[in-house]
Amino acid sequence: MSYNLYISALLMAATCCSLFISYLCWKRRELPIAVSYGLGMLAGSFYSFGYAFEIVSSNLEEIRFWLRFEYIGIPFGTVLWFIMVLQFTGYQAFLNRRRIAVLLIVPFITFVAHYTNDWHHWFYKSIEIDDSEGFPLASLVTGPLYKLHVGYAYFFCIIGMGLLLRMYQKAAPAVRKQITFVVIGSCGPYGVTILYLIGIVPTPIDFSPFGFVFSGIFYMWGIYQFNMLKLAPLALQKVFESMRDAVIVLDMDYKVTSFNQSAKRVMRGLNHKKTKRMPASEILSLYPELLDRIMQEPFKESRLMITEPETSKIYSVHLSQVNDSNQIAMGIMLLLSDVTEDVLTQKKLLANAQQLGELNSFKDKLFNVIAHDIRDPLAILMSLMELMEEEMHSCDGEHEEVVNEMGQQIQNAFILVESLLEWFRSQKGGMVFNPVIVDLSLAIQANIRLLQVRSKGKHIQITSYIPEGTWIYADKEMLDLIIRNLLSNAIKFTNNEGSIQLDARQVDNEMIVSIGDSGAGMTPDKASTLFQDAYPVSSDGTAGETGVGMGLTLCKEFVRMNGGDIWFDSILNQGSTFYFSIPMLHEEAYTTTGQKGKRNAI
Repeated sequence: MSYNLYISALLMAATCCSLFISYLCWKRRELPIAVSYGLGMLAGSFYSFGYAFEIVSSNLEEIRFWLRFEYIGIPFGTVLWFIMVLQFTGYQAFLNRRRIAVLLIVPFITFVAHYTNDWHHWFYKSIEIDDSEGFPLASLVTGPLYKLHVGYAYFFCIIGMGLLLRMYQKAAPAVRKQITFVVIGSCGPYGVTILYLIGIVPTPIDFSPFGFVFSGIFYMWGIYQFNMLKLAPLALQKVFESMRDAVIVLDMDYKVTSFNQSAKRVMRGLNHKKTKRMPASEILSLYPELLDRIMQEPFKESRLMITEPETSKIYSVHLSQVNDSNQIAMGIMLLLSDVTEDVLTQKKLLANAQQLGELNSFKDKLFNVIAHDIRDPLAILMSLMELMEEEMHSCDGEHEEVVNEMGQQIQNAFILVESLLEWFRSQKGGMVFNPVIVDLSLAIQANIRLLQVRSKGKHIQITSYIPEGTWIYADKEMLDLIIRNLLSNAIKFTNNEGSIQLDARQVDNEMIVSIGDSGAGMTPDKASTLFQDAYPVSSDGTAGETGVGMGLTLCKEFVRMNGGDIWFDSILNQGSTFYFSIPMLHEEAYTTTGQKGKRNAI
C-alpha cells in the first residue's frame, strides 16, 4: 500500500477536525469572533479535503479538479483568520463592510485567476505529472499571481502575529494562556506552508494541510480548557445581554472591553461604534465622580450614586475588581442599577413623615387655641359666679339679670364645646376639609354673641356691615375659628370705649372680609414678624388679657386650606385691620347643589 493513502486518511481526519470546530462556532454564531473563526476553519477544510483526494488521483485531470476544489477555501483563509485576530485583540472597531471588502480583493483575484489559469497562465505557468514517489503528483511552476497570493497571505500573517504578541505582553497571566494557544494554533498552517515553500523539507508532498490537524488540536484544547476565542456558552451570553442592570467591563488599562444592551441605554457614549477599547475617560466623561473612583489607586470595591443628566435617572453603581483564579487583577466591572423609583419613594416617605410632623405640630397649636376658646366662657362664668356671691351677701334682692346672663353663657359654652367635639370626631383620619354653603352674616353674628360679654366688659362697640344672604363656600368650623380668633384679638387689643367694624366686599370670585379695630396697633418691626414666627409669643391685651399666641397661625392655616389668603394693615396707636379672602359660591354651583345646598346653608 502506497503511503499516499495513509496521508489521505490523515487529511480526512484533519478535515473532520476542522468541520467539527466549524460546527461549534455555528452553535455560537451570535458572537462575531465565532463567525470569522468558523468560516476560517471551513475554508481550511476545503484545502485538506481536496488535497486528500488530489494525492490519490490517477491522472492530471483529476488533479486539476481537486486543485480547483481546494481553491474554494484557500484564497480566503488568511483574511478570515486576520479578521478573527482583530476581534480577539480588541481591534474589531477597524472592521466595517468597506474595509472587509478591500481585504477580500486579492483573495477574489486569486480565486478567479486560479479558475481561469488555462487562459492566461499567470497563476500557474505549467502543471505537470511527477511520478517520482510511485504515484502521480502535481508539479507546479508558479506565476506572478500565485506569488501575489502567497505574499498577501504572509503579510497579514505577520501583522496578525504581531497583534497577538503585543496583546500577550500587556495581558494578565491567566489571559496569556489563551493567547499562547491562539499563537501556537495559528503557526500550524502557516509554519508548515513556509517550510514547504522554501524547500527545507525535500519532498514533493505538500504537508500544509496537516497544519490544520496541528491547529485543530490546539484550538480544541483552548476552547474546552480556557474558553479560548471568547466562545462563551450562548446561554450565559443571553443572560448577560438580557440583564436589566447595566454591566460595563474595563481592562487594567481602563479601556472598555465589554458591555451589555442595558449599558448602551444608560451610557450614551457606549452607542459609539468604536466604544470597545476606548478609554474610560472618554466614555465616562459626564460622570467625573465615577471616573475618579475607578482611577483611584489602590482600587477599592465601593458603591456610589450617579444621576443621568438628560433623563434625571438615578443609578446605584457597584464597582468591583475582576480577579483570576490566582487572585490576580484582570479588570474592573461596573454594575449600574436603576434606583430612581426607590429614591423617589424614599423622598416621598420623608416628605410624608415631615407632613405628619407638621400636622402633629398643627394639632398641638389647635389644642392650645381651642383650650383658650373654651377657657374664656368658663372664666366669664366664674366671674359671674363671684359677682353673684358678692351680690347675695350685700343684698337680698333678686338676681334675675345675673342668673339669665349666666344661663346664656353656659348655653353658649355648651354649644361651642359640642361643635368643637363634633368637629374633632370628624378629623380622626387627618385634617378633613368639608366645605358647605355658609351665610357669612349669620356666622359673624353668632361669633359676636359668643364674645359679647368680653366686648361689653370693655364697652367696645362691635358693628357688622355684612348683609344677610352673603353666601360663601367654606368649612364652617374653620370659618368660625377664623372669625372668633380675629374678633377675640380685636377685643383684646382695643381700649375701653373703642370700636370694631366688620365688613365684606366682593372681588372677582372671592369675598374679602375685614375686621378693623381702633386699638393699639403695631410697630413696623412687630408687624413684619406677625405671620413669620413658627411659634409666636402672645402679647398682653389693653386690659392685661393673656393668650397662647397661636391664634393667627391657626387662622392663616385655615384660610389657606379654604383657598384664600390673609393679611393686615396696622398703624401704631390707631388700630389694625385684618383681611381674609374666602371663595364665593358660584351661581351655577348653587343651582346644581339644589336641595342639598339649602340643607347645608347656615
